[in-house]
Amino acid sequence: MNNYSGPLTAVQTLQRAQDMKFGTDMTREAVRFRLWAPDCDGVGLHLVDADERILPMLRLPRGWFELEVPGIQASQRYSFVLPDGTRVPDPASRFQPDDVDGPSEVIDPRSYDWQDAGWRGRPWEEAIIYEMHVGTFSPQGTFLGAIEKLDHLVDLGVTVIELMPIADFKGRWNWGYDGVLHFAPDSTYGRPENLKALIDAAHERSLMVILDVVYNHFGPDGNYMGLYAPLVTDKHETPWGEAVNYDDEGAAMIRDFVLANARFWLNEYHFDGLRLDAVQEIHDAGPKHLLQELAEQVRASTDGRHVHLAAENSDNQAGWLTRRMDFTPGLYTANWSDDVHHCLHCAATGESHWYYADFYGRLDLLGRALAEGYGYQGEHMANEDRCKGEPSANLPPTAFVTFIQNHDQIGNRPFGDRLASLAPPEALRSLAAINLLSPHAPLVFMGEEWGSTRPFLYFSDIADLADAIREAREKEFADSPDAGDGRELPDPMSEKTFEASRLDWEEKLDAGRADILGLYRKLIALRNKEIVPRLDGIGGNSGSYELLGEQGLRVSWIMGDRSVLTLVANLSPEPLDDIDVWAQRHLWLEGFASGNSLDAWSVVWSLDEQDCAQ
Repeated sequence: MNNYSGPLTAVQTLQRAQDMKFGTDMTREAVRFRLWAPDCDGVGLHLVDADERILPMLRLPRGWFELEVPGIQASQRYSFVLPDGTRVPDPASRFQPDDVDGPSEVIDPRSYDWQDAGWRGRPWEEAIIYEMHVGTFSPQGTFLGAIEKLDHLVDLGVTVIELMPIADFKGRWNWGYDGVLHFAPDSTYGRPENLKALIDAAHERSLMVILDVVYNHFGPDGNYMGLYAPLVTDKHETPWGEAVNYDDEGAAMIRDFVLANARFWLNEYHFDGLRLDAVQEIHDAGPKHLLQELAEQVRASTDGRHVHLAAENSDNQAGWLTRRMDFTPGLYTANWSDDVHHCLHCAATGESHWYYADFYGRLDLLGRALAEGYGYQGEHMANEDRCKGEPSANLPPTAFVTFIQNHDQIGNRPFGDRLASLAPPEALRSLAAINLLSPHAPLVFMGEEWGSTRPFLYFSDIADLADAIREAREKEFADSPDAGDGRELPDPMSEKTFEASRLDWEEKLDAGRADILGLYRKLIALRNKEIVPRLDGIGGNSGSYELLGEQGLRVSWIMGDRSVLTLVANLSPEPLDDIDVWAQRHLWLEGFASGNSLDAWSVVWSLDEQDCAQ
């Protein structure tokens, strides 16, 4: 909820706090501490102070323990004490100054004065997403360090910042997908007020901020919740082991915990949306799937501003993206489209190993994915040996996030190679033009905009699992062509690996990099001028495609204003002849075209503004 700080003034500030039954709640005279621990007969509250007090908590029905302590102030550190003497952090801790194993800190969420009182967000049609990892985005690797680079993003023209997960994880560096304390921003990035300042500063610049959240598993180290509550179930298996308990005995409170977390980030931190990681691994056989309940609660609990829910769903499920009659999302706004990436990557690099095997040479899949959202819509995938996907042509292109690079597609390679190190420069430029001018929601990974060759490697600082992590990486890449070229795999546990992944901001000053940066700025400006205004009202079944021989592709979309946007692409190193390149109005030519010929790695975007119904 929003608690206004006083009468409206020229500069209005307000405070925000999410009401919830988990964790701490500050009143004027006291702090209420709560823990759901149904597997415990008793719980103590340890207050870290000169007296090192351990106070017995009141046992309440349904597994709750509660204690209200007068005289407690913000910054008080505390932990819960289980019957065997184990001290555990608050699972709903708002801050962990000494990492996941240390005591929690009482935070007064109302102590931050927000400056964004008039912020209502932006429509999804305006979304141009910039994905960043806070720890490697800026030289400081902090929330405050990121603020210093926001003007670069404004000049670039993007409209959305997507933060990779920031929930508190074990150690000094991590991608974020090993988070264990989901309400606490990791202390290596800064304090809660620093994160709020980043979001405030972004909103001041008309930038939305969405957060990547992980509800398919809890991290492997520092997660104490399983000691006193039924956190997981053996009914389902995931790549990380037993599934989070969303449908077994005791699941109701686990569900409430996760749902509260989603509302928390959106309401207390004023994020503009969430990106849910690998939702195909959120298993729920109950009467209402967690994903449905989460979307319904989020849309009911926010204050009417634009709030967006994106998902990563590698099963290509389309049902979560269904639109209402007015074209607005019923549940989820968009899904990441791996199919578009995989097809473009294969074309630009010639790679056909790993999961790329199911996309290599499949220009038809690229056409289908661009026109209809998914390439695989129920067909059999030979490499994965399964049928994948659902029909998606009925969805608008804005229901899909497209990209030519992201953290996974770079960091899950043995050496974290970016596309600029793998593909010819002319191919890289053409792929950028396809991604940034298509009617989907485009995503740019940090540094991509200047063609960075700085690797983004996999890194972790979970020392207790160091050997297991190293062995898993070596096994994963045992058959990789890159791993057989004599180079030693980077050590994921090494600080050197982490630092090698940090963006080099001097890199963008090089003449060649400045040219790529200029290209991205021009393409994004053209998108904002010509594409974005035509996305309002774009519906399903709006796309169609045709193959132009073995190397060419034509894709057309009926836009919201009934104009027709068309892409003609030659994704090969050889010219494409005897094709109809020219149209009524050209928006962009990347590469070279002459007569009825399109040169190697060239694309043409055109717009027919005549009403297609005439």
